[in-house]
Amino acid sequence: MAITVVLEYTGKDGNARKFAEEMISGGTVDAIRAEKGNLRYEYFVSVDDPETVLLIDSWEDQEAIDAHHASPMMVTIAKLREKYDLHMNVERFISADTPESDKRFIRK
Repeated sequence: MAITVVLEYTGKDGNARKFAEEMISGGTVDAIRAEKGNLRYEYFVSVDDPETVLLIDSWEDQEAIDAHHASPMMVTIAKLREKYDLHMNVERFISADTPESDKRFIRK
């Protein structure tokens, strides 16, 4: 059962986007994606609010998340959050199989 954490990073003067760009250009994103148990790590820019960047961060299980949180990358991430003065909203979801009643609404 996968666990997905959705983080909204909000800042000023484009700082949320600058943060995401530095995470990518500095190699931190690639390093996180290479971690055991990582299923997805991807940023999205809000159409409604250009000062908000959404991160979808998905892991195989809680053990993989715990290992990630204990990794040196968390120090890098924390420093960049401070550098860009970001505020966060976090939601967490546990995957489930799609019910048959919902499948007719999903176009593949």
